[in-house]
Amino acid sequence: MVVAVLQYGFLPLALPAFSSESLLDKDMVQSAKDKQNPAVESHEWLGKLKELGQELNRDKAGLIGVVLITALVLMAFFAPTISPHDPTEQDLTARLAPPVWYEKGSWNHLLGTDHLGRDVLSRSIHGSRVSLLVGAAVVLLAGGFGVVMGLIAGYLGGRTDAFIMRWIDTQVAFPGLLLALIILAVIGPSLTTVVIVLSLNGWMVFGRMTRGAVLAVRQTPYVEAAEIVGCRWPRVIFRHILPNLTSPLLTLAILEFARIVLAEAALSFLGLGIQPPATSWGLDVAVGKNYMFMAWWLVTIPGSAIAVTVLAINLVASWLRLISDPQEREKQFARHMASKLRRHMKLETRKEPVSS
Repeated sequence: MVVAVLQYGFLPLALPAFSSESLLDKDMVQSAKDKQNPAVESHEWLGKLKELGQELNRDKAGLIGVVLITALVLMAFFAPTISPHDPTEQDLTARLAPPVWYEKGSWNHLLGTDHLGRDVLSRSIHGSRVSLLVGAAVVLLAGGFGVVMGLIAGYLGGRTDAFIMRWIDTQVAFPGLLLALIILAVIGPSLTTVVIVLSLNGWMVFGRMTRGAVLAVRQTPYVEAAEIVGCRWPRVIFRHILPNLTSPLLTLAILEFARIVLAEAALSFLGLGIQPPATSWGLDVAVGKNYMFMAWWLVTIPGSAIAVTVLAINLVASWLRLISDPQEREKQFARHMASKLRRHMKLETRKEPVSS
């Protein structure tokens, strides 16, 4: 109709009638009907999960990371049930007891005790709850605020973009650890304060990355189409732009989670994070450093827990980056098929009879 008006200058008196089947392909109609069927939709989700499992099975490093993180989450969730002792329970008669594989070790304390007779295994199990809680809370707060600022700056541009980016530059220029120490020294250390301080120091990277991604898709056809039909800018950025930034933002959030675990451990080690009688891996390392040469397990076990957690998070982040990038997925699939073909050729060669 619009073409007729532009071409002839008037609206034709009659237009031929078109049925819905002539305007839409039958496959598109059937696909729309299938989406309204809950059974078909659940089947599609199962197919996606199966494909995701196959991708994970091809990447052994990512599989190890997922297994470790799953075990860590389960350990933190069921900490009161699986920990053999109360993490704050003291037994001075068993202070600095070695792990069970030593001659003086005891099965009552598998990984030994600290200078107050508290069970190291129980404290390590409960310490995972603090690390996961702080990491998740900081990523949600800092990521949410940073993504919103980045979306606004990248889409609106102009003075809004300049103001937000100068704000980010100013805060990045100020030493993050020094800011955290000042705030914690003035307000006082606690779990809530640690979350707020780390969120204030971590939202800038989300803002910068989101702004860059928005600038990259700002002139794409689907954004321009949303603007042409009259969508307001909040709907454009949250309904059309943000869903297409899920993959890079998810990878960044997981990497920031690992950084937050290390930052919380560092603050607790300095005495400005989690305070006794609560337990934290960084706090346990700080307490055990005075007994490092006579009771190495006080530092090694919580330190190993921090290292394994960060390693697992990085492995999962690398796997997510691979599956979210189509080119990397094609390369990984090609390597998998090539190795499978080589194994098949070796088996066929072994089955061939030896010529006399």
